[in-house]
Amino acid sequence: MAFIHYFTILTSLLLLLNRPDSASATTRKLAALVRPPPLTLKYHNGPLLNGNVTVSLLWYGKFSPTQRSIIADFIQSLNAPHAPTPSVASWWQTTERRYRRRVLHEPVRDSRVGLLRPEKQAGKIRLRVVGNSVTQCPGQCAWPFHQPLYGPQTPPLVAPNGDVGVDGMVINLATVLTGTVTNPFNNGYFQGPETAPLEAVTACTGMFGSGSYPGYAGSVLVDKSTGASYNSQGVNGRKYLLPAMWDPKTSTCKTLV
Repeated sequence: MAFIHYFTILTSLLLLLNRPDSASATTRKLAALVRPPPLTLKYHNGPLLNGNVTVSLLWYGKFSPTQRSIIADFIQSLNAPHAPTPSVASWWQTTERRYRRRVLHEPVRDSRVGLLRPEKQAGKIRLRVVGNSVTQCPGQCAWPFHQPLYGPQTPPLVAPNGDVGVDGMVINLATVLTGTVTNPFNNGYFQGPETAPLEAVTACTGMFGSGSYPGYAGSVLVDKSTGASYNSQGVNGRKYLLPAMWDPKTSTCKTLV
């Protein structure tokens, strides 16, 4: 049986991002010998999604009510203006404040340039599939809550909602949602070939906190009572670990903490 949830994400909220107290974050330093060049995602003159974006969740397979609530709360948190900072909503606002303004200042080359409102694209639906990360590809899709498939076998982080598979799904869902908004028809923001593009989040793979590098998620917050790692907060007291997102203003991967 398939379960369906419907949500509307309002992408025009203006939220301020407060950086957390460094005393509450895990710390780790790595001396960089070579500074990498700026990361550039080219804008390919296509429309982006803007305004109210309707998200429908279709559940296939066995998901408990608790597992479904973790995902549903994450979607609702994208549009929750009163969540504690750092918040899921402030993470999502990068798609509005940065990408929208950048497009408005791009030179117009053809009639397709601009912002796309979903209601003007009748019949066009973007389908994204996210599976249970702990059963399908734990060493890749569930990292950093699971031992990595390759590289240093450092201890995994504790999942913020106590479910390695679903907390990993949140990371993957956040990734595909961002790609859908910033590159909905394969002619928005991306780097590389159109058939295998690096998008706003996939260009920043493995980055969750400041000081991250391959095999190390970065300095993130830790819940004192559970030991769980997170970098954002949402509705119903939820905590999530969200990936870095490429910021077109600075040409860098931006993390919440």
